[in-house]
Amino acid sequence: MLSTLAVLACPTSASAEDTPATLEVTGGGLGITVPQGPVDLGTVTVSSTPQSVTNQLGNVTVTDQRGGTAGWTTTAQAVDFIGPSNTTISVSAPNSSTYHAPQASVIGTATATWNPTISITVPANSLAGTYTSTITHSVA
Repeated sequence: MLSTLAVLACPTSASAEDTPATLEVTGGGLGITVPQGPVDLGTVTVSSTPQSVTNQLGNVTVTDQRGGTAGWTTTAQAVDFIGPSNTTISVSAPNSSTYHAPQASVIGTATATWNPTISITVPANSLAGTYTSTITHSVA
C-alpha cells in the first residue's frame, strides 16, 4: 500500500534586535594669526599741518576648527604711538586704528584672511623720530 506523508509548513516567528552605535566628531579651536612686527606703516615729513599715514598692516587670519555653527568676531586695538621724549600720537577717535572684521557664521571648518588698512593722523609740529605702538588682536 502506498502511503502518503503530508508535511505541513508552519511559519516560524522571525526575531530581530537593534544595537545602538555612536560616533564622536570632536571640534578643534578658534585661533588668530597676525603679522609679526614691527610693521612699518609709513613716513611723513614734519609739518605745521596734520599729516595722514595710511598703509596695510599685513594678513590677519582666523581659523575656526570648532566644527559648529557659532559665528565669531575679531577686534584689534592699538595703544598710543610713543615717540621721542615720550611724546605721543593718539590712536583715539578720530585717529582710531581699531577695526572689526566681518562676522562669520559657518558650519564646519573655516578660514578667513584679510589685510586691514590702518590710518593714523600725525599732529602738526610732531617731533621727528620713530613712534611705536602695539596692536592687540582678538577673536571670540
